[in-house]
Amino acid sequence: MKTPRKLPLRDAWVIWFVLGVVMLNYPFLHIFNKDVLFFGIPLTLLYFYIGWPVSIFVIYLFSIYLVRHSSDRDSSRNNQGNNSHGGAP
Repeated sequence: MKTPRKLPLRDAWVIWFVLGVVMLNYPFLHIFNKDVLFFGIPLTLLYFYIGWPVSIFVIYLFSIYLVRHSSDRDSSRNNQGNNSHGGAP
């Protein structure tokens, strides 16, 4: 049985970028450009008010991952470097 392969971070960034461009392009804007009010808010504004924070939140999650991943990598590099000196200060 094959184990599922993790999606590399670079691929995930590309996918989210393309998704963001598509969602701010004509077809999606046209879909939500209706004379419909949802709780008194036009559907187009609601689309932007929900879509923009979601995209910011996704960028926030990516940045947290990058900070944690880079700090883990830096600490492992420092530990490898300290062990190669023979242990004497």
